[in-house]
Amino acid sequence: MILDNAYDLGLGQRRVMFGSAGAEDQVEHTTDLNDKLQDFVTRVCFGDIWQRDGLSYAERSRITFAMLIAQGKSHELRVHARGALANGVSVLELREVVVHSILYCGIPAAVEGLRALEEVLVEQDRSFDLDGEASRDH
Repeated sequence: MILDNAYDLGLGQRRVMFGSAGAEDQVEHTTDLNDKLQDFVTRVCFGDIWQRDGLSYAERSRITFAMLIAQGKSHELRVHARGALANGVSVLELREVVVHSILYCGIPAAVEGLRALEEVLVEQDRSFDLDGEASRDH
């Protein structure tokens, strides 16, 4: 792996979004099997694309979460729900991404997105009370 500015930026971005488990721990456990993937993720994904002007980190997180719902990528949904919250995306905004995905991705994909979000909220001991909408519906 070549250490350079893009790599350093990428590692820093991973640290902000995913903590040391998603940054240093991933890199320190790089093997000959996954070194190219880890280098690409750190350097290109988080050191280049996530650093571009035009979208904030929160906007990139909302978009990423939506695309992962569309693809049904349950593991990555959990990872990026954590990252989105670290990037300042509110629980309400993530819930609305899930609701919006019902229209364009279908109910099963939205259910998987909601399941991932719920697991992260429980893990982080966050409230499910967002806007009082559930109590108005009954």
